[in-house]
Amino acid sequence: MRVTQPEIDEQVINSGWITTIAILMIVFGMIAIAFPFFASVASTLVFGWVFTFAGIAQIVYAFQSKGGGQVVWKLILGLLYLLSGIFVVVNPLAGVLAFTLVLGITIFVQGIIQVSLAFQMRRTSPNWALMLVSGMIGIIFGIFVWSNFPFSAAWLIGIFIGTNLLFDGVWMLTLHSGQRHALQ
Repeated sequence: MRVTQPEIDEQVINSGWITTIAILMIVFGMIAIAFPFFASVASTLVFGWVFTFAGIAQIVYAFQSKGGGQVVWKLILGLLYLLSGIFVVVNPLAGVLAFTLVLGITIFVQGIIQVSLAFQMRRTSPNWALMLVSGMIGIIFGIFVWSNFPFSAAWLIGIFIGTNLLFDGVWMLTLHSGQRHALQ
């Protein structure tokens, strides 16, 4: 008995795009890990441009939604996005520092929340210890980022992005090849 439709099977089997994208992600991940400073700066510039365009869009939206109320707050938010984006694009090294600091704080707070939730779940979930360990690792890693700041800023974001791209490419490649194998 077939569970999937035949045309979907052919798309999965013949899709070279997924394999190509997965391989590119693996290659870019390895490049980012090999050159973490450049990956950090490049990713910060991308975020700077995204914030710049988001700020412009928010400002346009604020002027177009005069009847929607709170126009001033929409303008302030748009200006905040726009100025933040321009600041990062003009001075990407300061953006890398800020991004690393925010990342360290976020990981630390996430770790605290996970530890708290793990203790709340210990009676209802048999796997609560995994969440506890994950939270403790987050706390330790957040402290590591803070204790090595600003020296960690030059390589930390690039290593994170490279590792993420590498593992995403690997799972995409293995998932796709597994689907092809299962469908054949």
